This record gives sequence, structure tokens and C-alpha cells, in this order.
Amino acid sequence: MEIAIKLSQFLLSLSLLIILHELGHFIPAKLFKTRVEKFYLFFDIKFSLFKKKIGETEYGIGWLPLGGYVKISGMIDESMDKEQMALPPQPWEFRTKPAWQRLIIMLGGVTVNFILAFVIYIGMTFYYGDLYLKTSELKDGIAVTSKVGEELGFKTGDKILAIDGESVTKFNEVPNKLLFAKSVTIDRNGAKQTINLPVDLIKKVMGGEKRPFIGWREPFAVGMVDEKSANINNLKPKDIVLKMNGMTTKYADQVVDYAKTHKGQTVAAIVLRNEVETPVNISINANGKIGVYQARLGVESLEKLGIYSFTEQRYGFLESIPVGITKGKDQLLGYGKQLKAIFNPETGAYKGVGGFKAIFDIFPKTWSWEVFWSITAILSIMLGVMNLLPIPALDGGHVVFLLYEIVSGKKPSDKFLENAQMVGFVLLITLLVFANGNDIYKAIIGG
Repeated sequence: MEIAIKLSQFLLSLSLLIILHELGHFIPAKLFKTRVEKFYLFFDIKFSLFKKKIGETEYGIGWLPLGGYVKISGMIDESMDKEQMALPPQPWEFRTKPAWQRLIIMLGGVTVNFILAFVIYIGMTFYYGDLYLKTSELKDGIAVTSKVGEELGFKTGDKILAIDGESVTKFNEVPNKLLFAKSVTIDRNGAKQTINLPVDLIKKVMGGEKRPFIGWREPFAVGMVDEKSANINNLKPKDIVLKMNGMTTKYADQVVDYAKTHKGQTVAAIVLRNEVETPVNISINANGKIGVYQARLGVESLEKLGIYSFTEQRYGFLESIPVGITKGKDQLLGYGKQLKAIFNPETGAYKGVGGFKAIFDIFPKTWSWEVFWSITAILSIMLGVMNLLPIPALDGGHVVFLLYEIVSGKKPSDKFLENAQMVGFVLLITLLVFANGNDIYKAIIGG
């Protein structure tokens, strides 16, 4: 059932993005009286699952869910229809239209992708508002959540003051900003310090526990109880450890540190159970463990315990527009930084490039419209940016040749465009194999 939910979200998001992207080409083509021979969701290699011709256009659904396409008459594209290009140019063909019209047709897809992303962010801002934790709320500092964080020089209790010299108001934004930052200013026990981050930070994170290396501190809440543990009759799921031998343990890291220094001992503790403070004895094993798994607490529980006060902000429709646009702009700039890191071998970010499985995996196992639209907006930006890359066979490659034609007044020959299309196609196949090969490699090694 979980796989079915993930697959449904994946296919719905992919289908929406493909259809709207291709509509971005289809609509201006029609406006400029250019014939569109095919409009397909997914690829119809050899056969299609559905097809119907309406007017001059065949609409259909292919069987291979790797994308979609519109076949525009008189255009050198992935169809490589050399027979049509060998015939005399016709007034309804793409190649006979003015360069500025062809440019608009080619930019239509990515334009729709960017508009869609901004519309989604505006809609989500209006409908859901914002829920975030201010960095000022972390009065006792951050939690270092992985070995990578420790190796970088962070310590639990540090307070984040600035990233690359700029203060960050919302703590939710900190982990992602750190991935592409050069330095972070912290307050450690009242003294300011600067931690310089390595250029291959992304590589280090991917090679570690593949999660944010810092987070907010929260209480030790009991999740699952190890049945082999002597604590099975003492600690129960949802218990929150408040004290150990009289010492207040406000945060989980304090419980973990205490257990490490009291190996093989049984300590008197106080836990919050069903909102009642309850005394229990906790046996710490020889490895300094208490035999239970920690559970993460939600926003409501953290506020109820008085640990943090989260900020919830609601917006009217008109207020949502500039806020949503800012969110879209931030995501666009953020993705630009990711691409820059990917193309810089020193960062090691290219190892994190994934294919369709990677996209599939980011969808949750339970249906959430908020998460669905958030992922779809990000994927729309990614699709728009990727299509703008100046690679022949992508929209960006066509745009480069059209801009050359507009500036120089010289149109590249059909033979040149055919060869460029073939080179671009080979590059795309190489990128596709690399990305999906990364998925396979990660699956094999368990990464």
C-alpha cells in the first residue's frame, strides 16, 4: 500500500509537469499557426497506450514514463524526421516562422515550469501559511546529530549567529544553507567563533549518515523498547525522561551522555508518562545504553512541554503573492547553487545526482497534499532549469541557436542542427545513464 501511494504521487506529479511543460510549447505554436503533429504524455516507442487524433494533432499516452513531447512540423527535434526536412518548407512549419516566434515557442515550456512553481508557492503560502522555529528560540543551542557535524567542529550547545556573514532568522533554513556555505559564526559558551566549512562538505554528508548534521535539541522520548533490555518493565513507549539520579535531563543528548558515564549502573529516574511524573529505575548496560530507541517529538508536543514556541504565520491572498514569489526565487537560486556544486568536481556533489528512483524516493509513504505540492514545485523548477541548459536536444540548446540567428542574422544549416541534435541526444543519454546508474549503485551498496 505504501509503495502504491508513493507511486501514485510520483506519477501524478510527473504527469502534471510533463503536460504543462509541453502545453508551454503547444500553445504558442498554435498561436503562431504552426502545425503540431503529436502531443504525448510519456514516450510511445513502437506503440502507445492511448491515442486519438483531433484535427491535425494526435494526442496520446505512451508506455515509457521518462518524459513527454510535442512533435512540431518542420522542426529538428528528437524525432530526427529527416524525410520531412528534405521536403520544401511549408508555411505551417516551424522552420518558416520568424526567429522571434520560434524563440517564444522554444521558451514556452520552461516559462510554464517557472510560472507553475511560483503559483504553487503562492497557493501554499495562502492555504498553509508558514510554520517555523526562530533561531532565537534555541536558547540552549543546537544539537549535533551526526559524526560529520563533530568532524566539522560543531558541538551540541553551539548557537548559530550567522552563515557567510548573514544572520538567519528561521532555523528551518539553517541545515540547507550550511551545505553551500563557506563559514558559520557561532556562540560557544558566550564566545564568538568561526567555523570554516570545507568545499567538499556535500561529499562528506553523503558519505556519512545522509541527514542534516545539526538540528534542534529536544527531550529524550522513548520510541521502541528493546525486548532484550532489562528496561522493558520500566520504560514504555512515549515516556519522556525528565531526570536521572536527580539531574534534570531536559534534552536527549544529556540522557545519552549520562548513560555513557554510568555504564553497568541502575539509576533512579523520573519520566513523564501520560502527563504524570513517574519514578522508574533505568538499567544502563555495559555499553552505556539504556535499551530503548529515541522517538522524535512533533511541534505540538514540543510546545506543550514548553521546550520551544514555534511561529505560525497566516497570509491573506494578496499578502501571499510577494511571499510566495520570494519562496520561489529562493528555491530557484538554491537549485542554481546545487547545479554549480554538481559541476564542480571538488565538492563531490555529482555523486548525489539521482535518476527516477531518487525522485520516486522523495515522495512520502503517506499521502500529504502539502508535501506533494512542495515536491512538485521543486521538481518544476528543476525541470525548467535543466531544460535551459545549453545542450542541443534540450530547449536551451535550441534557444542558443535561435539567439545566434537573431544576433547574427544567419540561420544554422539543417545539417548542422541535425548533427548538433545527435550530439545533444548522446549527451542526454549519458547523463540519464549516469544519474540512474548512481541510483543502482546506491541501492547495491545500501546507500
